[in-house]
Amino acid sequence: VQVAESGGGSVRAGGSMRLSCTASGSMFDPDVMAWYRQAPGKQHELVATIPSLGSIVYADSVKGRFTISRDNAKNTVYLKMNSMKPDDTAVYLCTAVISLKHYWGQGTQVTVYS
Repeated sequence: VQVAESGGGSVRAGGSMRLSCTASGSMFDPDVMAWYRQAPGKQHELVATIPSLGSIVYADSVKGRFTISRDNAKNTVYLKMNSMKPDDTAVYLCTAVISLKHYWGQGTQVTVYS
């Protein structure tokens, strides 16, 4: 199974950015797709998760600013980030959970400058 993220880069504080992530190579659709982020000197943080069935979950730090969505036909998950802050600067990693196993992408750097 391959997981590939795209869409990172640099943005001014207050701006927007959209990340995409596609899972491929599996006979099964992901049960859950999620975004995490890793900032220098900080713990790995769950940003948002979207199951095939069930409720979407957001980290408190991104509620009201980020929106996760999913195209099941493409096994693709999106993360739309609005009103971005310098604290959102991190490597954003996508994971696809298939049959209880996590598959990870390599991550994409997001930098928010003030």
